[in-house]
Amino acid sequence: MKLVSSFALLFLCLVLFPRDGVAQNSAPAAASVSQATPAPTTAYTLPPDKLAKATALYHLGSKLRIIGVVYSLLILLAILHLGIAARYRDWAEKVGRNRFFQALVFVPLLMLTISVLELPLNAYRHSIGLQYGLSVQGWGSWFRDLLVGEGISLAVATVAIWGLTKLIRKSPQRWWFHFWWISTIFVVLYISVAPIAIDPLFNKFEPLDKSNPQLVDAIEKVTQRGGLSIPRDRMFLMKASEKVTTLNAYVTGFGPSKRVVVWDTTIQKASTAETLFVFGHEMGHYVLNHIVIGITASAVGLFFGFYILYRLSGWAFARFQNRWHMRELSDWTAVPMLMLIFSIMSIVSQPIDSTFSRQLEHNADVYGLEVTHGINADSQEAGAHGFQVLGELSLSYPDPSQLVVFWYYDHPPISDRVRFAHEYDPWSKGEAPKYVK
Repeated sequence: MKLVSSFALLFLCLVLFPRDGVAQNSAPAAASVSQATPAPTTAYTLPPDKLAKATALYHLGSKLRIIGVVYSLLILLAILHLGIAARYRDWAEKVGRNRFFQALVFVPLLMLTISVLELPLNAYRHSIGLQYGLSVQGWGSWFRDLLVGEGISLAVATVAIWGLTKLIRKSPQRWWFHFWWISTIFVVLYISVAPIAIDPLFNKFEPLDKSNPQLVDAIEKVTQRGGLSIPRDRMFLMKASEKVTTLNAYVTGFGPSKRVVVWDTTIQKASTAETLFVFGHEMGHYVLNHIVIGITASAVGLFFGFYILYRLSGWAFARFQNRWHMRELSDWTAVPMLMLIFSIMSIVSQPIDSTFSRQLEHNADVYGLEVTHGINADSQEAGAHGFQVLGELSLSYPDPSQLVVFWYYDHPPISDRVRFAHEYDPWSKGEAPKYVK
């Protein structure tokens, strides 16, 4: 399922602390792959050569995760401690007293400084994807995506930071509450607009019915089995093969923009049975209202997050006001301090977000197995073997640390998913299925 990342701390992480465009999830999204093998897939295993690569990639990813977090915090500390933020503020104030015009100067300077300093690490992450064969995207295309992403983030951040400082100035005690409900509205709008206005800027989409009408016919059997009517024009194919070699599918959007997207790499390397399991998983997100649940969780998380930010920012301002050249909390110079506090909060709250996401993904796995039961000759094998090959192509490490899974994995580990898909069989035990009766 493709939801806006970090339910609990979405808004500020999106507009105040830009992320690179490279996926950083430790566990790949649900997908189904390859042709079924005669022998049952009972456990996730890798051949020696791929195991060596997966092990190296896992340890490298763990190191980069820590380095990335520490480095991003150090960047913000340096911007504050070296007086860079104060210098940018002074330049912004030279354009006049209009706060919005000042934002047009200060915010781009701040965001571009962060982006430039983070560029080497982001480029190294992409080089790893190329080195391990997970990406085929050329550097020109990668840099173009980076610029587009930065442009979107910069536009949103300029308005958001201007609005935030204005709220702090006009309502020193309740700015966090006003920013919360505005952010919640933004989350809904973003999820509604992204599939139509933003996603096509990075990938090519076409109606699934256009290139795979027979697959859509088979998919409709799954939707009928689940008692759901997903219009054919809500099913899309994404040309992922132009950039990656891995497999995926997701549900996205809200209201009129709600849709199911299947990567072309999945269709190219999957049997019909396995592709139907992929769709069944994504249909589970659709039927179980996971996007609505995610938006609700985001609103709750943001409410507490902004309140904690309000409390901590007052303490930090009193302690570091002179050292970081801040005049007041609504001063432009205080923005990097707010970003720093919120970034630390994001790190601390990451396990909550990860655990929440893993549970939704597990529920979708259950639904996918149930809704394809009776349609696929062996729905358990279709799911288990699909996860097996997905793990091979994604070089997923078979035995990740429980701490790493708890803190970072937004999907269950592949080994757990293979085992569950193989063992889940309420029908032979005389038990009622959880979702599809």
